[in-house]
Amino acid sequence: MPNATIVDAIRARLEDDPHISQPIAIAVAERNGTVTLKGTITGFRQRHAAVEIAKRTAGVHSVEDELKVDPRYRYTDDSIRGVALQALMNDEAVPADRIDVHVSNGWLTLHGSVDHQRQSDAAFAEVSAVPGVGGITNEIKVITAGLDG
Repeated sequence: MPNATIVDAIRARLEDDPHISQPIAIAVAERNGTVTLKGTITGFRQRHAAVEIAKRTAGVHSVEDELKVDPRYRYTDDSIRGVALQALMNDEAVPADRIDVHVSNGWLTLHGSVDHQRQSDAAFAEVSAVPGVGGITNEIKVITAGLDG
């Protein structure tokens, strides 16, 4: 796929994605199958969505994510933590009583232990949708009892 076609395809998909509130704020460049995304966006979920769109575009071999989360849109750490805890408690796939959330300067860290990887993945997915999150560290440990237990 030619350079302009790849960039146009990514731009069109950014425009159509409901997770990206200001697609015009994302600059897209392509060279030899490597796409570079630059700009300032309002949250982690938008960043993730933009990178995934670029990765899934035909002709793209790699993505350089140079997107930044604008601190002017940052929520207070306490409000981010509250919304994240509520999101975990609302998801039946997440054992919320075994997971805690810490937030520092918009960076969210998940702590705790679960029985299955899918529970850790579900917790990560839930908090990635929280407004104001600039990044996530998942420190949830998956503790399994062996094959018979």
